[in-house]
Amino acid sequence: MIGYLQGQILQKIPKGCILVTSGGVGYALVLPVREIQNLSAPGDEVAYFVYTLVREDALELYGFTTWEERAAFEIMLSISKLGPKTALAILSHFDLASLRETVAKQDGYSLSKVPGIGQKTAQRILLELQDKLKILPAAPRQAGAPSGPSWVRGDILAGLVNLGYSEAEVAPLVDAALRDEPDLAPGEVIRVVLKGMASQK
Repeated sequence: MIGYLQGQILQKIPKGCILVTSGGVGYALVLPVREIQNLSAPGDEVAYFVYTLVREDALELYGFTTWEERAAFEIMLSISKLGPKTALAILSHFDLASLRETVAKQDGYSLSKVPGIGQKTAQRILLELQDKLKILPAAPRQAGAPSGPSWVRGDILAGLVNLGYSEAEVAPLVDAALRDEPDLAPGEVIRVVLKGMASQK
């Protein structure tokens, strides 16, 4: 199962983009509309946490800029009669903070503005998400870790774990990279850590 992809944008497509890894393999990724609108130009480096959806008639890769967004997408797929198209539409309409607020307020009117969701469906989704979003996974910040948004560090660690590394072996390198260059994008931090791991071999 593919959990994380980093590479260059080869081409924008209606539902997302084609990403080419350093090994020359291209992957078609389905992205939230908000991400498509902010998509970099072909040739630019990008990195996404990936949810792999396997069905009898298709294999689709959904890309998200943070691990929490990917986790929220997976949680929504566990809701009865809520498919990937609707789950992606919700994450295209709301950022994660706004979605949490909408669920906390049980604001069916706001959720019903998402294409394909009526008032009745919105209320059902909100009821099911009320408890499920509370268990949304987020990596805790360890003692001695650099300051800054904790989700950034959590996303980076999750990406490296998905690549086959243990959190214990990469956490010191992640912390050092964030401490030295706190403005680096998550994908760049992962690249720095991978270079550090290679130099230790």
